[in-house]
Amino acid sequence: MQQYEVEVKSLLGSEENAEALRERMKIVDPNSKLTSRNKQLNHYFVGGDFAALATSVTPYVSVDALKKLVDIIAHGKEFSVRTRDKDGIVLLVVKASVGEDTSANGVARMEFEEKISLSLDDLDQLLISAGFQYQAKWSREREEYVFNDIAICLDRNAGYGWLAEFEKVVGSDTGVDRARQEIRALMEQFGAQELQQERLERMFAFYNAHWSEYYGTDKVFTVH
Repeated sequence: MQQYEVEVKSLLGSEENAEALRERMKIVDPNSKLTSRNKQLNHYFVGGDFAALATSVTPYVSVDALKKLVDIIAHGKEFSVRTRDKDGIVLLVVKASVGEDTSANGVARMEFEEKISLSLDDLDQLLISAGFQYQAKWSREREEYVFNDIAICLDRNAGYGWLAEFEKVVGSDTGVDRARQEIRALMEQFGAQELQQERLERMFAFYNAHWSEYYGTDKVFTVH
């Protein structure tokens, strides 16, 4: 079954703002809990031959996972392709936009995320052999929380500083609008301001142009 990821971001910036959000979460729901802490490397790619990509990953994924990837490739409008190392677990991530959103930063997206039994470097080379090229490399530390059926991630990103992501996964595109409303209502309870897509796209473009200065560091920039 195809799944749709509905995600809204809030730029927190400082550790103080991240801690304030943690405290508000406890006040609104004392049962909300931290489920995971991890460090990630995320490598973004552009270009490439998606048919060649599907063929290349066939030996490393299940039949069902391959069908999901092929379905996203067939029906997606715009794609974001990345590899991820999450505390030693290597993943291939392909996202496709829904509606007018972008695949890299949009509110609603179709998503493929599958563990691959390769090193991050070897998976990168597999994508490069399918014609993809590096767009940028990202590093972050992530805290994952569960709040009812909405996942909340607090990310300390190279370049961006602290960022909160509020995410809900739904089983059909008909549930996207409702999920978006639920997320924004929860953010209002927390006093979290939505990061507008236009500014997020400017931040994304700036990082992509300067990623080698920020990858793996604590440096932060500001783009309005």
